[in-house]
Amino acid sequence: MVKLSAEQILAVEGMSLSFGGTQAVRDVSFDVRTGELFAIIGPNGAGKTSIFNCISGVYHPQQGSILFRGEELLGKPPEDIARLGVARMFQNIELFDNLTVLDNLMLGRGLHMNYSLASAFLFGRAARRQEVANRAVVERLIEFLDIERYRIYPVGMLPYGVKKRVELGRALAMDPTLLLLDEPVAGMNAEETEDMARFILDVRAELGVTMVLVEHDMGFVMDLADRVLVLDFGERIALGTPAEVQSDSKVIRAYLGEDLTGAAKETT
Repeated sequence: MVKLSAEQILAVEGMSLSFGGTQAVRDVSFDVRTGELFAIIGPNGAGKTSIFNCISGVYHPQQGSILFRGEELLGKPPEDIARLGVARMFQNIELFDNLTVLDNLMLGRGLHMNYSLASAFLFGRAARRQEVANRAVVERLIEFLDIERYRIYPVGMLPYGVKKRVELGRALAMDPTLLLLDEPVAGMNAEETEDMARFILDVRAELGVTMVLVEHDMGFVMDLADRVLVLDFGERIALGTPAEVQSDSKVIRAYLGEDLTGAAKETT
């Protein structure tokens, strides 16, 4: 069994995942340190989202170990992993368009509400007390993400960039220790991308959340990440600081010789 050091929050060791004859991830190992903003990059089909799906319990790798805060995640269902403190912001917006911003964020607090069905039905004292406490958490997140003006708007009416902020807010409403960011700036214009970068940095600085980022915008990754894992065809080809991976010959070949800082956005 892999053991975590004092500074590590997540350790992936020898993870392999295949679908039939297709090897999506092959013997990949890496660690994430507490408070770090760790990025995973690679060409299309490199296995980035597959790793996220393994960490969050959607996929079940055939080999390896995923240790989070001393507990093995392999074999656990997604809801149990979420309760341990792992939340995810999805690439494709997974919000309820007919619900308000406030209601969508309150859904993220579901793991923290434990009153009985009878209390919920009658809206008894326990239900009211928890509702007030969790509502206060959500209101603080709405202020933190600067979306107060949209709080009672149905999400379906909002601009795309604001929806992505709401998606981030719902993940944060779970009070995660580890936040998985799956292409948080996909489809955004330059101004929206800058706003999201600022909020992500604020999440780390003010909320103290450790983050793992998958993103195709190389400029965004290189500006924000502490360390970068580079995958190609499901294999790890580099791991280091942004400066180190940008100068790695294997990484340059994987990106067809392009300078990563100027690489164009890829499509998933």
